[in-house]
Amino acid sequence: MHWELSDEENLYAQSLRDWLGARAGSEQVRAWLDADDHRTFDDTLAEDGWAGVGFDESRGGQGGGMLELALTARELGRTAAPSGRWLARAVADAVLPDELTRSALGEGELTAVAVRCDRIPPTGPAVHLRDGAVSGEVPCVLAAEDAVRFVVPVHVADGTRLVLVDRNSAGVRVRPRPLLDRSRHAADVVFENTPAQDLGVAGTEAARRHLADRAAALVAADALGAAERMLDMTVEYAKQRKQFGKPIAAFQAVKHAAAQMLVTVESSYSITLLAAASLQEAGPDAGLHAAAAKAQVVEHCAELADSALTVHGAIGYTWEYDLQLFYKRAKLDRALFGNPEAWNERLATMLPLVPAAS
Repeated sequence: MHWELSDEENLYAQSLRDWLGARAGSEQVRAWLDADDHRTFDDTLAEDGWAGVGFDESRGGQGGGMLELALTARELGRTAAPSGRWLARAVADAVLPDELTRSALGEGELTAVAVRCDRIPPTGPAVHLRDGAVSGEVPCVLAAEDAVRFVVPVHVADGTRLVLVDRNSAGVRVRPRPLLDRSRHAADVVFENTPAQDLGVAGTEAARRHLADRAAALVAADALGAAERMLDMTVEYAKQRKQFGKPIAAFQAVKHAAAQMLVTVESSYSITLLAAASLQEAGPDAGLHAAAAKAQVVEHCAELADSALTVHGAIGYTWEYDLQLFYKRAKLDRALFGNPEAWNERLATMLPLVPAAS
């Protein structure tokens, strides 16, 4: 099956691609990454009207849903733009109260969900609530350095609840955690008897699944965008690079590698957009589709990155050549919010057991 976008969806994706080409070209992206600047791009995204696409209008967004968010993630992956803040907002929207989403979209005040971004979220609260204060540590929280407040899943007597913690409250410490892919950023967050506001929201199983499924679909879309860019770069390089007096694109081994990369991109495209649309419609198999996207797409896109590097040869390893930006992007996407092995396990638990035919 090949997923077909509507004319309006195609127009949105192309318009965003054109805008990113003008505002977030390779030289500009490198300047942001060298300066460890994740805010300027995010502010520009908001000022030019792109940040609210995919968020409900009643929550301060510009309308649309998961499909529009996935299309945005795909284009951000194609440029390797510093999009940790955008992804943190998009994932958090699954559990944030309306007023916090409005402040995030309208005023740029990021509220991050304090869950590990190197596991399927949430892995179980590591933070405890006692007498209105929280204590505990959450490692590797996406965009934690930029957050002005945290929504924290906490242990309580009757299960799990969500509380709100101000970044500037006493007892909050944020320790940056360097990542090889500099286009996203994470930090460990420590709470030491920190005052917390009970949001009155139970951390239900459905809410936890929704959070994880959104993260899965959006990271898969990001990996798809990075893979598309690496395929384009590889084909263009193979046409220009010569060996034995002819372009390496003429060699059978290179043709086979490029063909396999194209198969990966085409299949990943349909899997990813199906997952996003299924989540948007709250379909009965939405969780299965999201798990399949995260398990399959990011794994194959990471393999595609290795193929792209092989075809490029020595130049692909250089800092000056842009391939390294997308290679690292795809490799982080493989681990971000759970690796393929973990998502395959989750997928297996959701599939019904069918008796073997006698």
